[in-house]
Amino acid sequence: MSKLSDEDYRSVPLNATLALAALVVIIAGMKAGADLLVPLLLAIFIAVVCTSPVQWLNRCGLSMRMSAFLTLMVLLGFISLIGLLVVNSFSTFVTALPDIESRLYEQYWNLLNALSSRGLAINPDQINSLFEGEDEGSWMPALLGQLGNLFMQSIIVGLLVIFMLFETLNVREKVSRALENPAPSLKRFSEFSLTLKRYLAVKTMISLATGALVWLSCVVVGVDFPLLWGVLAFALNFIPNIGSALAAIPPVLLLLVSQDGGAFQALLLASAYLVINFVLGNLIEPRVMGQALGLSTFVAFLSLVVWGWIFGAAGMLLSVVLTMTLKIALDSHPQTRWIARLLGPGKRRVKDDRASDASLPPWKR
Repeated sequence: MSKLSDEDYRSVPLNATLALAALVVIIAGMKAGADLLVPLLLAIFIAVVCTSPVQWLNRCGLSMRMSAFLTLMVLLGFISLIGLLVVNSFSTFVTALPDIESRLYEQYWNLLNALSSRGLAINPDQINSLFEGEDEGSWMPALLGQLGNLFMQSIIVGLLVIFMLFETLNVREKVSRALENPAPSLKRFSEFSLTLKRYLAVKTMISLATGALVWLSCVVVGVDFPLLWGVLAFALNFIPNIGSALAAIPPVLLLLVSQDGGAFQALLLASAYLVINFVLGNLIEPRVMGQALGLSTFVAFLSLVVWGWIFGAAGMLLSVVLTMTLKIALDSHPQTRWIARLLGPGKRRVKDDRASDASLPPWKR
């Protein structure tokens, strides 16, 4: 028995080396295929969220296909309504952008002159030359190109969601036919699916609440384009640590240079952002999700860097979702549960978890 244990201990460095080598290959493949994987991942997560209302409608008496069709119609109507409102707000924002840019430029000049008058060695003309581009209107074609690419990606994601949602209706039957002993695999898949749906549903609801409260705060304070900033806060709430701060920068700056705004209103709006994200992100979200669905602060920030490097801006938006999916998948199997616990917040485990892992090797407990 001791000889077997010694062999297991000696195999740990080799297994770790092979795992790291495989991880490098997987990451390189994901980075090379980012254009294909990003729409696919977005579609998978949206389809997973949509399975809950489909199952609820099915329990109410509708057939599975009718439930999926009705869920897709409601989702399409909601996204179309929000899209029309956002496009309208964005077009108004683009129209008002030259005036906003001139006011920002005026405030920028005033700041440089104030710093120079206080004895700092600052030459406003020299600093201004660093930010002047050769072609001032070159940003508009790039912006239109990005919007066109976003529109095409949205169509692809929508089609993938439709096909995936109907494909999930008989996935259990396919797994049962594909495997000789499907019971353990189906059990682990069910646990993984339920936990992932719970996490995605809670995260989406928290982000929706954040966007709604930000919209209301912008309306109360009086900043322009409140719907645009609410949607931005909803999207960036998926980015850990820095997402909320990034969402607050444009409306606070806009209110700071606005004719009807000022430093007091900008400070009030920034305080509203701080309170909203502190209450929802640090008080309500951990209580609703529980410690089992948490990530340590270091892992959350590291996931932001890694997934952002692999998938770009979309990877930053999906960083926590992707890491939580990996953590849930690792936690659903006894042999990899120790890795999932390394990604967690480090809370004490309950006795039932220790009892269930008694058969694992010492380095995996």
